[in-house]
Amino acid sequence: MQTVPDLNSPLLPQPSSTSPDYDRLVRFLVQPFLESPDSLRIDCEISPRTSRVLIRLAFEGEDKGRVFGRGGRNIQAVRTVIQAVAQAAGQLAHLEVHGSQSMGRDGILEEKPQQSSRPPARRPPRPRSR
Repeated sequence: MQTVPDLNSPLLPQPSSTSPDYDRLVRFLVQPFLESPDSLRIDCEISPRTSRVLIRLAFEGEDKGRVFGRGGRNIQAVRTVIQAVAQAAGQLAHLEVHGSQSMGRDGILEEKPQQSSRPPARRPPRPRSR
């Protein structure tokens, strides 16, 4: 059974509003995938001059597999919804995903240093053919 979308939803662009609430929309779409929803950090920059929207998303590394999904299907679906909402508002949206990052005091994403337990892989030398 299909339901009719609520046209008065606060997530969708309204004729009187200037821009959709991307923060709430991204939280609504991504939080169900997260084991620790409090780790979700969102930074949204809207350029009124170019009508472009840049959304940066950060969460704990353990949740990365669930957010991306098999073959990246989940994150692609999230991007598709965000782009459709932006297009309806006359904007162009881009979603960037950053793992293991936190929001700084200024509200700007700061990278945590990546800790790798193993050294980078090296390729064995190729045998020479004669």
